[in-house]
Amino acid sequence: MSGLAALLSVFVVASPVMAEMKTITDVIGREVKVDLPAKRVVLGFYFEDYMAVGGEKAYDSVVGISREAWVGKVPANWKMHVAHRPSLADITDVGEVDTQTFSVEKVLSLNPDLVILADWQFKALGLDAERLVKQGIPVVVVDYNAQTVERHVASTRLFGQLTGQDQRGNEIADLYQGAMKDIADRVAKSGKPKPKVYVEFGNKGPAEYSFTYGKNMWGAMSTLAGGDNIAAPFVEWWGPINPEQVLVAKPDVIFISGREDNKNPTAMPMGPGVKEADARKNLKAFETRQGWSELPAIKNGKLFGVYQGGSRTLSDFALVQYIAKQLYPEQFGDVDPIANYLGYYKKYLPVTPEGTFAIAVTE
Repeated sequence: MSGLAALLSVFVVASPVMAEMKTITDVIGREVKVDLPAKRVVLGFYFEDYMAVGGEKAYDSVVGISREAWVGKVPANWKMHVAHRPSLADITDVGEVDTQTFSVEKVLSLNPDLVILADWQFKALGLDAERLVKQGIPVVVVDYNAQTVERHVASTRLFGQLTGQDQRGNEIADLYQGAMKDIADRVAKSGKPKPKVYVEFGNKGPAEYSFTYGKNMWGAMSTLAGGDNIAAPFVEWWGPINPEQVLVAKPDVIFISGREDNKNPTAMPMGPGVKEADARKNLKAFETRQGWSELPAIKNGKLFGVYQGGSRTLSDFALVQYIAKQLYPEQFGDVDPIANYLGYYKKYLPVTPEGTFAIAVTE
């Protein structure tokens, strides 16, 4: 009995060290009380970033995910991670905001001590997110979609706090901030006028214009890379632009983003498992769009493909480097963006993708 009493006394003393109630401020300025490190987590988005910061072991505490946000947006990435860690496929799916299948009841049934949502998910859920808060469940908002250094860094430090990996979170946040400062410094030294840039999601192929980007994602990345985003005056976040406006703007450089799992055979293929030859073939077809042969970007061979999944994530510093290198080649001659992209995976994640993540129309 005395031995058990001694064990219990140790437990009572030790438990506050293992878990501590803290008040943190999320990326939209909400103060949230969370028992850290969290033990039962529902994760809405940014799955790979959570793993990069918290380590693979952080997923031992994840009890629910919005699976379609992973499987649907970057399917090859999901398969790569599940092949390494099959238990990911066993995590309960709580539904996805985009497809209007997110279930508050499913989340509540998991008895979570923390729900992490992307800013766009939190806003879209509205009253449903408030229901979770009213039930006493801490909801923390993070944001990589904004593609600002400030929010990338803040979200990364938050992941460090939430997973009990503050040091690792600070290290990756500093790496990202340092990489972006290096880009800005190099661009500033160029002394050149900002090249005009157009970025389009190539999911519809060359026959139909798809989304371009204004303030966030590829639009913000182009701006961070020192480009003058021609869509910014016409598209706030993302959406189509009048094809005539592209012709009038005469972009100096064009980027077509692509994904790894397209139903449209003419769509831009990019990402894990994609061969360079296939990506270049489909990229080249965009040159045939009406009026594009007269654009400076096409005349000068400045048409490029980039991986859609390489945005809104911590590894996107390498894609910003790639964009900047195409805009200011003299300033980035010693930078190998794709080596940096893969190097990030090798250092911070348990898997390293193989495929095509950025490509020029000319070999």
